Amino acid sequence: MNPSEKMPEEILRRIYGVHFSSQSEEALQKRLRTQQLVQQLNLSFPEEYEKREKIFQNLFGHFGKDAHLEPPFHCDCGENIFIGDKTFLNFNVTILDSAEVRIGNNCWIAPNVQIYAATHPTDYLERRKICLAKPITIGNDVWIGGGSIILPGVQIGDGAVIGAGSVVTHDIPAFCIAFGNPCKVHRHLENKVDKENS
Repeated sequence: MNPSEKMPEEILRRIYGVHFSSQSEEALQKRLRTQQLVQQLNLSFPEEYEKREKIFQNLFGHFGKDAHLEPPFHCDCGENIFIGDKTFLNFNVTILDSAEVRIGNNCWIAPNVQIYAATHPTDYLERRKICLAKPITIGNDVWIGGGSIILPGVQIGDGAVIGAGSVVTHDIPAFCIAFGNPCKVHRHLENKVDKENS
């Protein structure tokens, strides 16, 4: 059986980018649990390594080996966030994970980065009834500069560098430097990964 057949419809909607109700009982209960865990994390002391690690494992869909997150931190669901090995998230990162947000290995996420999988219909009558969400994927070895905003549905390729203060509205290819509002590619970088593996 396909694992997705066992999953609640609302969770499937969030993962695959269709609409959902933010006021359903399931959504409200999940949000409350997430808020409790996030509050515990943000009130923890730096030396409480084991406590923080336990929170990470309970909060996220996956928190990789030797990954690090510096509080304060905020998210919607937590369980839709997948963080790779040796990835570093600096303080004041916000992730609205109504759909899956996947961050690869060896990434650097600077302070005040905002990652928004959640969005809303432009039609105001629709906006009263439903929310929208589109998954976000950030590849391996990506560096996202401080204060950048990643919008719904975006994919950022391996080895990309996103300049500080950028607003990423569309996909960014691998091994490039991109910045601006809207974020655009300004320079391509050498792909050393393929050379290492050849």
